[in-house]
Amino acid sequence: MGSEAVEYFDCDCLISNKVHCDLPKSNHLGGLLSMEDLNHFHDDDASNWFEEELDDDLKWSFALNRVLHKGTSVYQDIALLDTKKFGKVLVIDGKMQSAEVDEFIYHECLIHPALLCHPNPKTVFIMGGGEGSAAREALRHKSIEKVVMCDIDQEVVDFCRRYLTANHEAFRNTKLHLVINDAKAELEARKEKFDIIVGDLADPVEGGPCYQLYTKSFYENILKPKLNDNGIFVTQAGPAGVFTHKEVFSSIYNTIKQVFKYVLAYTAHVPSFADTWGWVIASDQPFCLDAGKIDKKMAEKIDGELLYLSGASFFSSTILNKTVAKTLKNETHVYTEEDARFIHGHGVAYRI
Repeated sequence: MGSEAVEYFDCDCLISNKVHCDLPKSNHLGGLLSMEDLNHFHDDDASNWFEEELDDDLKWSFALNRVLHKGTSVYQDIALLDTKKFGKVLVIDGKMQSAEVDEFIYHECLIHPALLCHPNPKTVFIMGGGEGSAAREALRHKSIEKVVMCDIDQEVVDFCRRYLTANHEAFRNTKLHLVINDAKAELEARKEKFDIIVGDLADPVEGGPCYQLYTKSFYENILKPKLNDNGIFVTQAGPAGVFTHKEVFSSIYNTIKQVFKYVLAYTAHVPSFADTWGWVIASDQPFCLDAGKIDKKMAEKIDGELLYLSGASFFSSTILNKTVAKTLKNETHVYTEEDARFIHGHGVAYRI
């Protein structure tokens, strides 16, 4: 898995910071560090910030305490950062994937609506999800007997299992079956079917490892046949803000509409993403959106109390603003291997 290309930084080690030293003293943000600059981060310099490029003319930066891990696997650039505002954050190919302080928003929205809409979910297949948070939330459901988490990148799984203490219990759960493989190949090879299939994948970036898992042919020929009767598919679908929803969100939604009878898009604001985020849930059976019934199911079927979702908040998340709703209604693009859309940025394969 390309471990020879990965450097593990001990939490207490100090790394020479020529990047910050070369910056002009007048820079009020101190050292603005890109993904490449993290190799030169100096733990004892409090003025360093990590900078994520959201677009050609827009960047998002946050103050760092230290770099816990930085490396490049066969598939992607990986960093685990300790930040002042958001705690530990996972960054893949320069894109924020998850932050310790608010990841519950993303993962509750990704996992619980699908499991609550299913009459009796017992088996879950998670595509991606290497950090373990999606599995953690799925395992909170009392009816669950088996969760298969299939991530392509051993390096991501290894350092998330090491550093993300909130997921230690999930990784030790005997109901969790961890597989290191391409999710497309793994699903295709498996004979079993699942009640829920989850797409907890990295965003589709050019040269990234997973844009083919957003295509119509994958949904139609590989994923859907692996769902049981009443089965539900849900996927993260990228930025869904007023200015960003046309990047991939509307296209993912329209592509899934070509394959499933009932398709529902929903959104929530995730502070660490600096945007509204989108998910798409799909099935050949209709969804129950009754807030009271959902609340009752939450109380009966989930261990512990959710921090973000309620029946009312899930229902409200499906009501999109006029701009986004109009785009989704009129979207014609369908994801294919030859005609994919990408969010801003590039994966490792693009740079080879």
